[in-house]
Amino acid sequence: MKQKQTAERVPRHIAIIMDGNGRWAKKRLLPRNAGHRAGMKRMISLSEAVFDRGVQICTLFALSTENLSRPQEELKGLFSLFREYFAKNVDTLIEKNILLKVIGDLTLLPADVSEMIRAGEERTKGGARGTLVLAIGYGGRQDILAAVNEAVRRGKEVSEAEFSAMLSTKELPEPDLLIRTGKEVRISNFLLWQSAYTELYFTDTLFPDFSDGELDKALAAFAERERRYGKL
Repeated sequence: MKQKQTAERVPRHIAIIMDGNGRWAKKRLLPRNAGHRAGMKRMISLSEAVFDRGVQICTLFALSTENLSRPQEELKGLFSLFREYFAKNVDTLIEKNILLKVIGDLTLLPADVSEMIRAGEERTKGGARGTLVLAIGYGGRQDILAAVNEAVRRGKEVSEAEFSAMLSTKELPEPDLLIRTGKEVRISNFLLWQSAYTELYFTDTLFPDFSDGELDKALAAFAERERRYGKL
């Protein structure tokens, strides 16, 4: 008999592509960075809502490697938001017993932002209630390529498990549910290897408008999925 998810069950690990900040701002005749600020505000409250619902790990796609080709004025605003986030919210993560982990190539970021990220990871390392993962300067293909090059350096064939252990997510289970806001129906170079059997959920809602109620809709949809992993 196929086992169906019950409404009481929630995914252990949720990944979210936070898309639509720029379009949210455009609809309101605001500059794009106003949309990014609204998105950061929602990111903070959403991560709290996720853990309140029993999710153990939440991975948020905050900045892709492709995003780094955007105009310098927009990137300047994004980096300022990162500085603000790590200056103001690490204490909150400590209070809420949340561990912070960042994946991605931090050498692509301003040095002071990288330093703030590492300091935040160190300060929250005792968090046991849940893990908040921020993908910053991250690309799925780049992650896989780095693992391939590591395997080449080792000079031997590797198993799937050994390869997974070479990825930036080596300490994390694969996502159970991947949510993308903002209407686009693709995963855009995010957790490509890790999402082989992840349930996908797409919504037209722009990220700053992705409310707790919208999160609950995604969790309810997940609870109705049958996860067979290729088996009967």
